Amino acid sequence: MKAQVECSWNGGMSFETEMDGHKIVIDATPEVGGKNLGPRPKPFMLLALAGCTGMDVISILNKMGQEVSWFNVRVESELTEEHPKHFSSYHIVYEFKASDDLNRKKVDKAIVLSQDRYCGVSEVLKKASPITHQVDYL
Repeated sequence: MKAQVECSWNGGMSFETEMDGHKIVIDATPEVGGKNLGPRPKPFMLLALAGCTGMDVISILNKMGQEVSWFNVRVESELTEEHPKHFSSYHIVYEFKASDDLNRKKVDKAIVLSQDRYCGVSEVLKKASPITHQVDYL
């Protein structure tokens, strides 16, 4: 399956694309010539990781008969100081509502399946930088 995106330059440092019928604008801060018309490109990598694994985990838990009322995925990372600046590692925090009475072994299994088998974003990113995770029940 071939994938492709196109980014049209809007002038300055701003670019625009349309993905799945949704318009997305990216831009830089004024300090580097942008007008702050949209987010920067690198955080989209974190969003892609959070969204990919989050969708996997919810889908797997649903198939396991686990009822989730609230779920949050946070991806933490730091940029290197040297150019080309890149994320040196990724830490995924999966947050669930403690009162949901989820089977924690099934939650762990869903996360492992996402990370080791289903999440294509994780598969690509972990080839460049380590990915760790934790589960919090709030």
